[in-house]
Amino acid sequence: MIDVTRDGDLWTIRINRPDKANSLTKEMLTTLADTFEAAKDARAVILTGEGKVFSAGADLEEARAGLAVDTVWERLSSAVAAVQGLTVAALNGTLAGGAMGMALACDLRIAVPTAKFFYPVMKLGFMPQPSDPVRMAKLIGPSRTKLILMGGQKITADEAFAFGLVDRLIAPEALMDEASAIVQDTLAAKPEIAMGIKELCRR
Repeated sequence: MIDVTRDGDLWTIRINRPDKANSLTKEMLTTLADTFEAAKDARAVILTGEGKVFSAGADLEEARAGLAVDTVWERLSSAVAAVQGLTVAALNGTLAGGAMGMALACDLRIAVPTAKFFYPVMKLGFMPQPSDPVRMAKLIGPSRTKLILMGGQKITADEAFAFGLVDRLIAPEALMDEASAIVQDTLAAKPEIAMGIKELCRR
């Protein structure tokens, strides 16, 4: 349910459970974390989903059994953030719940115009993973972060773009081509220069 392809120094990681809105099981989250840890030295990574939803978050049955508070979510977002090359979340549809963490940890987020963004963690009686509010607030500010996490608001793609939660809105048929085009300069650059720029941007 997690597909991984490599084309030279470019890794493409695809969540492939469209019949369940790409909801994430513990096994899938562990595979994602393992994959991103293996891709730590990758020059570029594109993360996307199959179908019309990027991910609905945790599989509901497993969430009720404890997955909602499992440390695997934080392990995954930490692994995404640790990749030395350029990471792009190509959001093929709605992004919800705990799945937000891995997208927030990517360097860039591009999305289709029909995508929606929401994180109903408080409504469900859980705290978000510790790094998620921090990363979200750095992107869109504390007030808008509270709008999503505490106000429970579902954000449209246009709003997400205006907020700075996503960097570009792209037609579905062009999404992966755009993601590939974005990483080309990084793939062609000397690794130490690309990594140096990324490190400077973290300061």
